[in-house]
Amino acid sequence: MNGNGDKLVAEAIGTFWLTFGGCGSAVIAAGVPDVGIGMLGVSLAFGLTVLTMAYAIGHISGCHLNPAVTVGLACGGRFPAGLIGPYILAQVVGAIVGAAVLYAIASGAPDFSLAGGFAANGYAEHSPGKYSLGACLLTEFVLTMMFLFVIMGATHGKAPAGFAPIAIGLALTLIHLIGIHVTNTSVNPARSTGPALFVGGWALAQLWLFWVAPLLGGAAGGFLYRWLSPEPAGDVVGQSALAKKA
Repeated sequence: MNGNGDKLVAEAIGTFWLTFGGCGSAVIAAGVPDVGIGMLGVSLAFGLTVLTMAYAIGHISGCHLNPAVTVGLACGGRFPAGLIGPYILAQVVGAIVGAAVLYAIASGAPDFSLAGGFAANGYAEHSPGKYSLGACLLTEFVLTMMFLFVIMGATHGKAPAGFAPIAIGLALTLIHLIGIHVTNTSVNPARSTGPALFVGGWALAQLWLFWVAPLLGGAAGGFLYRWLSPEPAGDVVGQSALAKKA
């Protein structure tokens, strides 16, 4: 595939997997009586989607799967600014498709209802724990900032080779363990957008927070790590099509 097309397709597929797998675990498997996976299982599922895709497409696109990661890496000097827009568009498309496939499956159950939230993110009365707007905004900002801090460090040239996906996947698992009861855990505007489009109403009205806070948090994490460790390190962008042909 010419140009950056392979990277964009990889990002769309990866974000599809994150949204379908992570949100799917919450919608389909979390509440099954007696054998449901619960909060721990959902947290692990989100981490596993990133871990598996990092090994699958990391060499193609860098496996961002998240607009906040793309912006954060750019702020950290590890991603070209000219690709921010295309990457984010690919991620949002992948998340919407992932949510659409999940809806097609979940709606086949006789007791399915979008009133259950469909894994959408929310604050105040739509926060699982009824946390305030301010608390939810701070949670999303801090968790995304620390996620980028881990990503920047794990993908640094001096980090142990081959272990970045494990560190990043476990970091996302921990982030969900902290944040599910607060906001349903976003730290990813694309992941939030997919389910919100199907829930509509309150989910769309509150979607702004799950773009603003993660993007600001991601930028802060990128800048912070760049300040702490200014040594040069490679872009997290995978290999170019030309490089792979060489």
